[in-house]
Amino acid sequence: MDKAWWKESVIYQIYPRSFCDSNGDGIGDLPGITSRLDYIKELGVNVIWLSPVYRSPNDDNGYDISDYQAIMDEFGTMADFDKLLSEAHARGLKIVMDLVVNHTSDEHPWFVESRKSKDNPKRDFYIWREGKDGKEPNNWGSSFSGPAWTYDDATGMYYLHCFSPKQPDLNWDNPAVRQAVFDMMTWWCDKGIDGFRMDVISMISKREGLPDMPTNGALYASCNLGCCNGPHVHEYLQEMRRKVLSHYDLLTVGECAGVTIDQAKQYANAQGTELNMVFQFEHVDLDGGDAVTGKWSTRKIDLVALKKLLSRWQNELDGVAWNSLYFCNHDQPRIVSRLGDDSPENREISAKCIATCLHMMQGTPYVYQGEELGMTNVPFGPIENYRDLESINAYRDLSARGVMPQAELMAAIAYKSRDNARTPFQWDDSPNAGFTTGRPWIMVNPNYVQINAKEQLGRADSVFHYYQKLIGLRRNSPDKDLIVYGRYDLILPDHPQLFAYTRTLEGKTLLAVCNLSGKEAKFDLPEELKGRKSRLLIANWQAAPAAPGAMTLAPWQAAVWVLED
Repeated sequence: MDKAWWKESVIYQIYPRSFCDSNGDGIGDLPGITSRLDYIKELGVNVIWLSPVYRSPNDDNGYDISDYQAIMDEFGTMADFDKLLSEAHARGLKIVMDLVVNHTSDEHPWFVESRKSKDNPKRDFYIWREGKDGKEPNNWGSSFSGPAWTYDDATGMYYLHCFSPKQPDLNWDNPAVRQAVFDMMTWWCDKGIDGFRMDVISMISKREGLPDMPTNGALYASCNLGCCNGPHVHEYLQEMRRKVLSHYDLLTVGECAGVTIDQAKQYANAQGTELNMVFQFEHVDLDGGDAVTGKWSTRKIDLVALKKLLSRWQNELDGVAWNSLYFCNHDQPRIVSRLGDDSPENREISAKCIATCLHMMQGTPYVYQGEELGMTNVPFGPIENYRDLESINAYRDLSARGVMPQAELMAAIAYKSRDNARTPFQWDDSPNAGFTTGRPWIMVNPNYVQINAKEQLGRADSVFHYYQKLIGLRRNSPDKDLIVYGRYDLILPDHPQLFAYTRTLEGKTLLAVCNLSGKEAKFDLPEELKGRKSRLLIANWQAAPAAPGAMTLAPWQAAVWVLED
């Protein structure tokens, strides 16, 4: 059992634009985050992951970076960042930065130079190609709709962008690009940060020759097919490890679209040659649409499929690599609206049930801002209320193609839009949820009057205090080694309502039973677990039995016991 601080951590993701606004301009900022560090400390997490705070023209909410070593004006100054880092460290909180190096902004000085001429020294920092038969160089499509190529008049060639045209992809095959990135990373590490979350890092090595890919009925082929897990990605990450990461004690997690379990074993291998862990997407893609509609669907996640998938990752990475545990982030709708029941009657108990199920697994848990309050999806209404580039482009594209009725399309966007995660944090019931004294950059969820941090901090049975207890069990309890490192085994794989599993370590067994449904569910203790001493570790209802056995769980009830020989 190889122990590590990052395995025993719980990470809190902050989306700075929407967390806390200190100056009334309607946009969250670094001083706002610093002012709320005590709240984060009280929750019990020990690592903060900041979504990008670098200088950016904000085409994709900061994921289009024009200067990696400067702070976005709306968020403050580098002095504000230094204060945040210092104040966080003073509270025992670590800071993990978002590393966005598959692409830059088209306003980055590298790209400004690159597009000037074919023989510019920075030309090969990006991926340029001649058109083919009067069209794009290949049939790849952007993840944000439309082609993955934009024609540039200055030199009469196309450049590749797997996302927005304002996010040109870097050419990682160029050693000068890699060294420039490594120098920048070293600069941040020397400043004292504690790690990197690496945005779409599995896309940095493109398929040799950039060939056409199958479209599967879609207008364009997914650029993921040509970019994810490419031929040199592990070589480049191992170089990053040698030149930068190995010189510091860091947490590293790679966002790896399209990653398989076998590939994850390479990215997050126990030998530590690349990254600590990866974000995989299989479980959050279970409610997607088809090849034509992409992720846009109102389909619900099937629990049996979810159990099978998460259990496979738990079992196959055990002792070989390390899992990251998440349902929510800045790109995902609110999980209580997606997997739980966000009605006033069941929102809190279902949020607690989902949290119990996730946090008792093996891996490092991630809490996205507001998840600890049970924040919900948002009734945005018309498309004009959305700010997310992906959602707006999908609306235009799918509307123009007529692939689904308008009402169905708007329902799918409302259900799956990234903007659901990006509305202002709900601090209290004052105007704008206490997020800003100005006009928020995006609408506030109207339910902030009922769902807010102030109310939950003052109530012992709130979602916040339940998350606090879950996090405390993993980080500080006598059972923490069992929770962090224990072997995982699924129980009742085909049960349509119950997600039940055990964790086993050194003669102790943790049993988690979660009714992830709106109906009663019967559970009986497996024979091999009967007759052992037991104690209740945590439950989201007061009448949970002290010892597990034959029981009927009400909708959304969950409990965890420790069994000893």
